[in-house]
Amino acid sequence: MAYSLGLTLYNLSNRREPTPRADRPARPAGPLIWLHAPGVEAARSQLELARRMVEEDGVYVVMTCPDPLPSRPRIHVELPPPDTPVEAAAFLDHWRPEVAVLSEGELRPALLNEVIERKVPLLMVGARAPVFLKERDGWYPGLMRGLLAEFKAVLALDEPSARAFRKAGATPSAVEVTGRLEEESVALSCLEAERDALARQFATRPVWLAAALPEAEEAAVIAAHRAALRLAHRLLLIVVPQDPARIAPLAQKMEKDEGWTVALRGEEEEPDPETEVFIADSDREFGLWYRLAPVTFLGGSLAGNGCARNPMEPAALGSAILYGPRPGSYGTIFGRLGAARAARAVGSANDLADALGDLLSPDRAARLAQAAWAVASDGAEVTERVMNMIRRIMDGDA
Repeated sequence: MAYSLGLTLYNLSNRREPTPRADRPARPAGPLIWLHAPGVEAARSQLELARRMVEEDGVYVVMTCPDPLPSRPRIHVELPPPDTPVEAAAFLDHWRPEVAVLSEGELRPALLNEVIERKVPLLMVGARAPVFLKERDGWYPGLMRGLLAEFKAVLALDEPSARAFRKAGATPSAVEVTGRLEEESVALSCLEAERDALARQFATRPVWLAAALPEAEEAAVIAAHRAALRLAHRLLLIVVPQDPARIAPLAQKMEKDEGWTVALRGEEEEPDPETEVFIADSDREFGLWYRLAPVTFLGGSLAGNGCARNPMEPAALGSAILYGPRPGSYGTIFGRLGAARAARAVGSANDLADALGDLLSPDRAARLAQAAWAVASDGAEVTERVMNMIRRIMDGDA
């Protein structure tokens, strides 16, 4: 009774005309899974789950997310429907999913009620805390408890998250602490022949990378390299400017003001043993630079507009990470890396110089890189478990 009242109040709070939307593609024949991510952070692990289900099981995946996501073969991405009974019914009438997998804890009552009415099995993964849509938050008696009771499994990130779901109404036996799902691999590729050739040229030289460096941070990187050269005179800095237009003036500045020997990859100059700075001109080769540089400073994070590259890129390829106080859209990832002591935070240009000097010790850089790699590869077992749950449901065994 309380659930019905809460749902009625919820639906009355958003009475609106159906929203026109672009035509959906035809539903393909065969099994179809619906995944929902409340934002791009959650979508990273959902997309990895989708990719594996497509490749290993041949299913079709519909993924809803309010943030833009890239399309992939057999993975259709669209905005979640407005949370009204009419829009929810239209969405489910069209796609007819065998399984629905939600993430983090966002609940869309009108849509979920339609799912429950159609007896579509529900899973919650990467569960943090149950919440209604922000713009629809309010008091709806019995609604959250009634919805959560219908989930076959709630896989929580940690024990506090599990307690939040149990307290809100999830079946206690359905709630389990598993940790996060595996995220999409961000291990960028490179030409192995190119890597081998450059590795031979670098020989045993210490190397560090300034990735996607904005003009606002050039002085800090120059100062850090100058200080580090006093500790390791053979140190090589690889720079990939955020703006390619900065390549020539930056090279001139380093040669004129610092007296350094600079090589430009765009002019096919080789980094010989005397080269102190190697400036690259393309952001398509980060997979090469991360593999060659044991230490990476992520540009944009110190004095720019926010970190310009995904920190999981160097983490996945074994490069120790230095970053500033401006994470940009990667705050959650930096939080995970920080909690695992898998990245070194710096607050100023002086901090960058000190941290770089510290990480010139190969064993310290290796410990940081190993911890970062563990974070980047975390969650594979959880993803496999969710896949097996989905398979059992589609086979009629759960």
